[in-house]
Amino acid sequence: MNNPRNATLRALPEPPTWDARLARRLVTPLVGTPITPNHLTTLRLLIGVVGAYYLSVGSFWACSLGAFLIAVSNFVDHTDGELARISGQSSKIGHFYDLACDSVVTVLLFVGLGFYVGVHHPSMIVPAEWLGGAAGVAVALIFFLRMRIESLAGKTGTKQASMAGFETEDVLYLLPVVTLLNGMTPFLIAASIGAPLFAVWVVVDYQRVVRRVARNTASNAGDKDADGQDLQAVQ
Repeated sequence: MNNPRNATLRALPEPPTWDARLARRLVTPLVGTPITPNHLTTLRLLIGVVGAYYLSVGSFWACSLGAFLIAVSNFVDHTDGELARISGQSSKIGHFYDLACDSVVTVLLFVGLGFYVGVHHPSMIVPAEWLGGAAGVAVALIFFLRMRIESLAGKTGTKQASMAGFETEDVLYLLPVVTLLNGMTPFLIAASIGAPLFAVWVVVDYQRVVRRVARNTASNAGDKDADGQDLQAVQ
């Protein structure tokens, strides 16, 4: 990673989403300071872990605070990448650290939700803790496979869909509203169904990428063999 003291501001196109644009404006003054993208990633992790803990306590107001912290953590997640881009401090280790922290926070989020719902609905047919665990495991699998897809097909292979400046993950900004409306139980049930289904889709997509990479590799190897044979024929 580059030395932050030697970093200079790079002119780049505006990010496509509103939170990334705001994050870039906030971190621009940090270029050239001792603060690195990894510092911001660690901050995002700490806020997210504390938020997940408060979600799991079972108290309504603690859950509301936890939901707010999760939303803040989701926003801070954009600051490290923006600082890395505009300061030229991007690195593979930093990118992996960012993805790992994303996975940890998201898994703990759903586990915390499971404990919260379990306190208020202990007689559910399927224990709420199990639902949170199922959603968390599915999310962990999604993050792992997306990392694998990115290593095979590049970042474009894992780019999230966006529309009107919003991405899929922006639904986490609604978590405090869901909490205030006492909607955590249906939110958890929806996540316990939706996350595994999306994980299945990611598994299928991963297999598709693996097959495509294998075909391209075989094709390139065939081209090289053909070139070698043509060269021998000329000689």
